[in-house]
Amino acid sequence: MPEEILMTSQAFIRQECLADLESRYIVHKLWEAIDRDALIQRVAPNIRVIVTEHWAPAEFQSKFPKLELIASFGVGYDGVDVEAAQARKIAVTNTPGVLDDAVADLAAGLLIAVTRGMVVGDQYVRHGEWLKANMPLMSHLRGRQAGILGLGRIGMAIADRLKAFGITINYHNRRQRSDVSYNYFSSLTEMAEQVEFLILSCVGGESTKKIVNREVMEKLGSEGVLINISRGSVVDEDELVACLKEGKLGGAGLDVFINEPKVPEALFKMPQVVLQPHVGSATVQTRIAMGQLVVDNVDAYYANKSLLTMVPAI
Repeated sequence: MPEEILMTSQAFIRQECLADLESRYIVHKLWEAIDRDALIQRVAPNIRVIVTEHWAPAEFQSKFPKLELIASFGVGYDGVDVEAAQARKIAVTNTPGVLDDAVADLAAGLLIAVTRGMVVGDQYVRHGEWLKANMPLMSHLRGRQAGILGLGRIGMAIADRLKAFGITINYHNRRQRSDVSYNYFSSLTEMAEQVEFLILSCVGGESTKKIVNREVMEKLGSEGVLINISRGSVVDEDELVACLKEGKLGGAGLDVFINEPKVPEALFKMPQVVLQPHVGSATVQTRIAMGQLVVDNVDAYYANKSLLTMVPAI
């Protein structure tokens, strides 16, 4: 009898990867259940593996007495109560590494789009404004200073791209890295004051909630640009809107928001802001690779092999 798995949603995983799981396991699809509580109650005694997308609160985990693995799709896992899982010796895996390039590409693209006014320029042409006058001049990238909040895998990939544009790299981490020569700041506020571009690539969760507050944004300044491809919770969204309205912050490129898919409507009217619908890893190639890593972790668990990408202990 094949092992049983509970999957919380189909939205995050490609059909190819789902079919791969279904070829070896019985996959209970929570999103298809008319009565989800009834499904959970029925299958819970047999479930040792849950496949999810950075979501598994402690109360949800507690419904499964034999749970041993939470295989989470995505590099972020702030919606998984890792502490509760580890207290029960439940392993948690994520999908780092395979999405670094896609997310870094978007971060660089957002920076270019904001500084060069690419969305504004597109509308300028479409609305016939170019027939009347040339578009106002924008800014270039070479010789500018960028600060990266969170110099992990994705942060390093972003740094590689920015260096190619002639941008000087600075960073703020919980601790200084010994394997890079970039300028390290122990204070995020001090870094924001010294740079023109602030790119956020840190983890979400309580430890970074609203870490980019009004003080940080005001230090970045009226010519500064904020790029966020991490988590919406990292930024004080109300203060972000206020700083942009007041001219205390020059512009922003945003892929993530606090209450997705809801976005503050005030941002819709701001030409200095470029918005994206949380698509950092949303390429066909990347999503297949992420899904395959989920599958590989599940297979490794059932084969009694080492998990490929276990979330570190808290």
